[in-house]
Amino acid sequence: MSTATAPAAVRPRPRGDAPYAVVGRPRNEGHGKRLTAAFEALEVFPALAESRNRLLALIAEENPSTGDVVRAIESDVALVISVMRLANGLESPKRGQVESVVSSVEVLSPEAVQRLAANAETFEFFERGKTWDAAPERFRLHAVAVQRAADRLAAAAGYAHRDRLLVTALLHDVGKLVLMHAYPGYPKQVHGPARTPEERLHYERRELGVDHALVGGVLARRWNLPNAVASAIERHHSDDAQGDAAFVRLADMLAHYSQGSPVSSTELLRAARTVGFGPSELRSVLYDLPYPSQDRPRAVEPCPLSSRELDVLKRLAQGMVYKQIALELSLSTSTVRTHLHNIYGKLGAVDRAQAVLHATERGWL
Repeated sequence: MSTATAPAAVRPRPRGDAPYAVVGRPRNEGHGKRLTAAFEALEVFPALAESRNRLLALIAEENPSTGDVVRAIESDVALVISVMRLANGLESPKRGQVESVVSSVEVLSPEAVQRLAANAETFEFFERGKTWDAAPERFRLHAVAVQRAADRLAAAAGYAHRDRLLVTALLHDVGKLVLMHAYPGYPKQVHGPARTPEERLHYERRELGVDHALVGGVLARRWNLPNAVASAIERHHSDDAQGDAAFVRLADMLAHYSQGSPVSSTELLRAARTVGFGPSELRSVLYDLPYPSQDRPRAVEPCPLSSRELDVLKRLAQGMVYKQIALELSLSTSTVRTHLHNIYGKLGAVDRAQAVLHATERGWL
């Protein structure tokens, strides 16, 4: 990684007795130097050993499920960072354009993922490293909580970029790790009496001249992650956030709410409206949040069915009979039967119920 001075856009303004002066850093140490050193420290941010071990065990299987591999990677921020960076760093037409873990797994070979996991720095539940102390576990817990909330919102809204959103949700607070390493008084001495996410962001800007969202966006670009991901990280606290950033903003508030932390009800409702949720929809989400999700599964593994076969199967799932399907799709009954025969063969199903169940569990319906 380059050791060039951090961009001026993320260089905190001197503020006299700012918190970082209180916690022992030399006053003459430049802000750019602090941030650059912190960016480099993220090169060895550790994965949870259990997450790494589960991924290695999956990869070692004879025919590992793509969906299981994706879920194992998405369980850990450090693994997501490593896989996304590797996929976006390859010399290929997709360089810098791989937006999700699903796409990364498609681009990378199983051997590449295995090497990446085997070489990953790790931490244990019951151990604290010298560099990061308990930060990796606290960060992981909040990141996963935001990811789950974002996934529930995306499923309810029918959001088209669900896989990309899950990456952004996991990485949305990566800038906090930078500030934590650059300023040992962060976050307690910087956030002071702030209670809500909005108040904490205000104190960061006042005391450091930057906030964790802006720093996180810069870091994502240094990692060559797609602009859609970097921009959403950078703007996830913005009042005018749209798309991924708006969903992450609301998911972040919901995660704080579910963990019993103070959240402004006014800001929560305002954020919900930006993704098309009114008071009624938001109440439903708040009520359901503590319970297991019943949302439609994600289509992680490639669907083996043709578009026409999928059309037939969708109507079969709706309870239509052959003649109804044929009429709606302008096909002959014998053609519908042929499509169903091919569907059963591709899915390894013996009847319509098994075919529908198989496709539904994999998110193809």
